[in-house]
Amino acid sequence: MFKKSSWLHLRIPFSFFLLPVFLFALAISPNINVSHMIIVFVALHFFLYPASNGYNSYFDKDEKSIGGLKHPPKVSKGLYYLAILFDIIAISMGFIINWQFALALFIYGMVSKAYSHPSVRIKKYPFGSWFIAGFFQGAFTFIMSYMGLNDFSFRVLTLPHVIIPALLTSLILWGSYPMTQIYQHEEDAKRGDHTLSIKLGIKGTFYFTAIAFSLASAAFVLYFIYYFQMKYAIAFLISMAPTVIFFGVWFLKVNKNPEKADFSHTMWLNLISATCLNAFFIYFFLKNSLVLQALEAGF
Repeated sequence: MFKKSSWLHLRIPFSFFLLPVFLFALAISPNINVSHMIIVFVALHFFLYPASNGYNSYFDKDEKSIGGLKHPPKVSKGLYYLAILFDIIAISMGFIINWQFALALFIYGMVSKAYSHPSVRIKKYPFGSWFIAGFFQGAFTFIMSYMGLNDFSFRVLTLPHVIIPALLTSLILWGSYPMTQIYQHEEDAKRGDHTLSIKLGIKGTFYFTAIAFSLASAAFVLYFIYYFQMKYAIAFLISMAPTVIFFGVWFLKVNKNPEKADFSHTMWLNLISATCLNAFFIYFFLKNSLVLQALEAGF
């Protein structure tokens, strides 16, 4: 359980790429509670997501690069037990806030297990895995975070001002998800996992992401204009510019040489996109929650 390889497969730093969902939920939360903020952040990013990564790695037994690990070490049985332990810790932390948040953590954990477990293996279904991964890492996680941050129940599922931004997070993930699979075609096909990226092909994956990401960005702009202010829509578009530029340059490289659809470029795209989104949502949180005004006023 405590082998270095097991800890590497948890890929805790990889949680940075899913941080924007939490920050978005935080930015529109009406009841900012520091203790709840810490519990939700730690439970998700240091325990729930790593548990999912470790469990997925244990059953995939990848020999080539995976998200966050260029050279994944061989897995051991200890990784399985470590992933279960991390799941238990995450759910236990959820009970500190309320049982509904703990239940949401449990549901996420069970879906992530079904994603990779050989008896179900959602991952082998191209459209099913694409939809489920985008929904649970996006909308479901947004709602789960919102519940935990504000000590709310599942009643938030009836609130349009929660459901709409939750679905927006899934739109972004549905657009970008096939790009995370683009360098794994050989490895996935060998296991019988016919991912959406394999179905689309390398260039098709780029086209799909470009169209889906454009639609998602337009939806975000409309959301910020309707619910908040134009300045946030403009700031969102500006923050996304580095991602769009890198994506475009990478696509030109792949057009000349398909082998450029590799692990290194994929990780750089993920890093740039996550950094830009995290920066924007931190800015949005500070402005929308009036934290900056309070600090400027000397509080």
